Amino acid sequence: MSRGRLRVYLGAAPGVGKTYAMLGEGRRARERGRDVVVGLVETHGRPRTAALLEGMEIIPRRTVVHRGATFTELDVDAVIARRPKVALIDELAHTNVPGSKNVKRWQDVDEILDAGIDVVSTVNIQHLESVNDVVQEITGVPQRETVPDEVVRRADQIELVDMSPEALRRRMAHGNVYAPEKVSAAMSNYFRVGNLTALRELALLWVAGKVDDQLDRYRADHGIATTWETRERVVVALTGGPEGDTLVRRAARIAARTKGADLLAVHVTSADGLAGADPASLARQRTLVEDMGGSYHQVVGDDVPRALLDFARGVNATQLVLGASRRGRFAQVLSRGVGVETTARSGSIDVHMITHEEAKRGRRRPARTRAALTRTRRASGWALAVAGMPLLTAALAPFRDMLSLPSEILFFLCLTVGVALVGGMWPAITAAVGGSLLLNWFFTAPVGEFTIAAPENLFALVVFVLVAAAVSTIVDIAARRTREAARAGADAELLSTMAGHVLRGEAAVSSLLERMRETFGLTSVTLLERRPEAARAPDQQSDPDAWRIVATSGGAPATCPGRSDTDVVIDEELVLAARGEPLEAADRTVLEAFAAETAVALRQERLQQEAELARPLAEADRMRTALLAAVSHDLRTPLASAKAAVESLGSTEVAWSEQDRSELLATAKESLDKLDRLVANLLDMSRLQAGVLGVSAQPLALEEIVPRAIDDLGPLRDRVEGDVSVELPDVLADPALLERVLVNLMSNAVRFSPPGRTVLVTASGHGDHVEIRVMDRGPGIPPEAHDRVFQPFQRLGDRDNHSGVGLGLALSRGLAEAMGGTLVPDETPGGGLTMILTLPVAAPGR
Repeated sequence: MSRGRLRVYLGAAPGVGKTYAMLGEGRRARERGRDVVVGLVETHGRPRTAALLEGMEIIPRRTVVHRGATFTELDVDAVIARRPKVALIDELAHTNVPGSKNVKRWQDVDEILDAGIDVVSTVNIQHLESVNDVVQEITGVPQRETVPDEVVRRADQIELVDMSPEALRRRMAHGNVYAPEKVSAAMSNYFRVGNLTALRELALLWVAGKVDDQLDRYRADHGIATTWETRERVVVALTGGPEGDTLVRRAARIAARTKGADLLAVHVTSADGLAGADPASLARQRTLVEDMGGSYHQVVGDDVPRALLDFARGVNATQLVLGASRRGRFAQVLSRGVGVETTARSGSIDVHMITHEEAKRGRRRPARTRAALTRTRRASGWALAVAGMPLLTAALAPFRDMLSLPSEILFFLCLTVGVALVGGMWPAITAAVGGSLLLNWFFTAPVGEFTIAAPENLFALVVFVLVAAAVSTIVDIAARRTREAARAGADAELLSTMAGHVLRGEAAVSSLLERMRETFGLTSVTLLERRPEAARAPDQQSDPDAWRIVATSGGAPATCPGRSDTDVVIDEELVLAARGEPLEAADRTVLEAFAAETAVALRQERLQQEAELARPLAEADRMRTALLAAVSHDLRTPLASAKAAVESLGSTEVAWSEQDRSELLATAKESLDKLDRLVANLLDMSRLQAGVLGVSAQPLALEEIVPRAIDDLGPLRDRVEGDVSVELPDVLADPALLERVLVNLMSNAVRFSPPGRTVLVTASGHGDHVEIRVMDRGPGIPPEAHDRVFQPFQRLGDRDNHSGVGLGLALSRGLAEAMGGTLVPDETPGGGLTMILTLPVAAPGR
C-alpha cells in the first residue's frame, strides 16, 4: 500500500484564511468525485469558515478526560477505519491532551498517511521549529506548540496563504477573525503592522527555500547542468593566498547589489591532499565569509577550472569571482592558467577577474622542505656508491672475456638502482657517472683508456647514465611523497583531534594552548593581545608594555612577540607566542591552524561573557515589553468603566434614580479598586526586582490573618473556606505583605475553580516552619509548567485579556521569598492545583 500525500497550507498569522482555503480545496475535491471527510477543523467561531462545513462528512472527535476536565481530539483510528481518499485535518502543530495516542497532531497525520490516506492540513509560520525563537523575538509571545521543519518540508505540496498586513487588520476590524471585544487588544499587540510584516517575510522566505529545494531536485532528476538564473548566487574562489580577503569583500559587494542574493566561497584542494593552501589563511577567510553572511565550501579536484565550474553549476550560481593570476609571464605563456581556462568554459556564468596587489608580486616560492630521506640512509647511499662501484668492477674483471658490454652495464645498473633505493637521487647519480667511467676504462675497447672505439658502446653508456639518473629521480620523488603523505596524515590526525575537542565543547583557550604545547613539545605557549592604548609601531614587537597576556600554558610566558622563539600573527590584535625549539615550516603551518582556532575560541568566550552581561538587560527589556503588551487592556478596561460611570453621573441629560446612582458609584469604585490593585502589584514587582521592597517581619497569628485575607476578596469570599487551627505557632512575616500574598493566591484559585466548588485554605505546623495550603479543584497545570507559572505576565491556559496581566503568582512568590518563605505548586488530590506557602515560625519571646 502506497503512502498518502500531504498538502499543507502555510500562513504568516492567524486569520489569513488557511482553514478556509483547506475547506475550499476539500469541497472542490468532493465535487471532482473524491471521497473527502473532515477529520478535525477548528472554525474559531468564524461564520464563513463554518459555512464551508455544511454538507461535508465530519468524523466525530474522540473525548479525552484530563484532570477532571473534558477535551476533544482527532480520532485517528476512526479516520483510518473510514478509509477516505482525503482527510482534512486542521492545526498540524497542535499538542494533544495528555493521554492521547500521540503527543503531537503531526504524528497523528503521519499515521494516517502511512495508512494510504491523503491529508490536507494547515500551519502558521510561527509554529515551525526553526523560526520559533525568531518569532518570539519579533512578537514577544512564546509559541509552545511547534512542528519540526522536516515534517512540513516532506509535504508533497505546500501552498502559501498570503495576505498583506493591512488587509488582515481590516478583516479583524470587521470581526471576521476574533470577537469584537478582543479585536482592540489583538491589533495593538500581536497583530501590529510591523509584526505582521516580519511574519509575512519569514513565511515568504521559508517557502522560497522550499521552492529552491524542489528546483534543485527537479534539475538533478532531469540531468539539467545549465544555470537557471532564478536567484543571484555569487561564488568566490579562494586559494588561501593573501588576496583572499580582497576577493571575499568584492564578492560580497556584488551580492549586496541584488536583494536576497547568496554568497558562497569555495576552495579546491588537490586529490592527493599533499599540496594544499595555508590552513590558517583559509580559516581566517572562512570566518570573513561567514561574517559577510555567506557560506564556505571545500571540494576536491585535480582540474581546478572544472571543479570550480562543477560546483558553481551544482549550486545554480550566476556569477563567479576569481583573483587575477599571481604566476609570472613565462608561466602564463606555457599555460593559460585557472582564470583564463575557467572563463573559457564558464558558459552562461558571469566570471569576474579581480585584480589585487599580490598579482604584481608574482607567486611566492614555497618554503624549502626537508630532504626526503634520513641522514643515515643518505650516508649509506654515498658509502654504497663510493665503495660498491669499485668492488663490482673488481668482481667482474676476471669475467671480462666471458661477458658482453650490455651484460656488464646491467650489473652496474642494478647497483645504481640499489644506491638510489638506499640513498636517494644524488648518491645514485654519482654512482651512475662513476659506473660509466669504470665501464669505459675496464670493459669498453680499447681497455685502459677513456676512449670508445665502437659508437654503439658510446650509445649504451649514455643510455646507462640516463636510465640510472631517471630511476634515481623517481625513487627520490617516491620517497619524498611518502614522507609528505605521512606528514599530511599526522597533521590530519592532529587537526581531527582538535576538531573533536571543538565538537565536544573542549575548545576553551587554555585547553587549546595546552594541547599545542604538548603536541609540539614547546616550553610555553602564550596568546598575546595588543593593548588598545598602544600605538602600532614596528618596535612594539619587543615592548612588553604594548601587549597583554590573554592566556598561557607551560613555563614562563613570552610577554611580547619579540621575546618568543616562534610567533604567529593571527590578526592585527592577536599574536601567538611560543617558547622552545624553533619549528619547521610544516609544523608552523599546523600551528597557524591551531592559532586561528584559538582566536575563534577566544571570541566565543568573550561573546558568551557579553551575553551573560546583557542577559539581565535583555530580561528587563523583555519584562518592559511584556508589561506594555499585557497592561494595554487591563489598564484601559477599569479606566474606561470608571470614566463611563463618572460621566454618566455628571450628565444633566438623564435623571438617575437613587438605585441607578448607587450602581454607577459601585461600578466606579470597583473599577478604581481593580486599577489600584493592578498599580500596587506593578509597583511591588518593580520594588522586588530593584531589591528595595521594605519588609517589616513580626510574629503573626494565622487564625487572624487568614480570615482577614478572605474578607478582602469581596464578593468572592463566599467561595473560599478557611480551616486554620488556633493551636498553630505564630509565623514571622510582614502582616500587609502576607495578607497580599494570600489574597492573590485565593483570588487566583477562585478564578480557575469550577462553579459551585469552594477553595480550601488550611495550615499545618512542621517543626520550624508552617505550611499554608490554598487548594482548588480547577484544571491544574502540568508538572513541566510548575516553574513557568511564576514568570511575570504568564497566564497558562488563559489566552484572553480579561484575567489580569499575570503578575499575581510571580508577585506572590517574590513577596514570600522576601519574608524568608517559599511558594511552590503541587497537585490537589483528585484534580486541581495546590499552592503551598511556607513561612518560618517566630522565635519565642519575639
